[in-house]
Amino acid sequence: MATPTNLANIYSAGLWNVGSYQCSGMPYATGSIDVQSYGAAGVKIEFPYVTSWIQIYNLSNTPVNVAFSQNGLQNNNYFTLRRAYNAVKGGRVNNNTSRLPLKVTEVWLSGSALGNTANAQYVDIVAGLTYIPTGQVTAVSPSGSNWSGSVGVG
Repeated sequence: MATPTNLANIYSAGLWNVGSYQCSGMPYATGSIDVQSYGAAGVKIEFPYVTSWIQIYNLSNTPVNVAFSQNGLQNNNYFTLRRAYNAVKGGRVNNNTSRLPLKVTEVWLSGSALGNTANAQYVDIVAGLTYIPTGQVTAVSPSGSNWSGSVGVG
């Protein structure tokens, strides 16, 4: 049998491939991201592959804003992760998201105490990655990766 010369018919797993999300993800971790040092524009954390899930930890004493696009961060389409220490509540508090089962290629972070660059705001991120290339998400949305422009994203 002859080997096909047309490589256009080679398939790979895509965004809708259930098995990519059912199996264990490749580990991803990054720590001590000082979101305060990036100012109001925020900082983009790009993942090398589409995520199966993410979890974000706020290690600072002030809240951190989390969005899925820069536009979302700038236009109030974000959520706020509370501070790690609260004296009123007796010290350390639950300062992380639960494991969020989301397929994203990036997250955007900004400090909530903007203008006060003297106080660092550290964030850690842990994620499970699929083997799906990030280009699969970019190809879905004409406005860029992470479905920027979608309702609730930005």
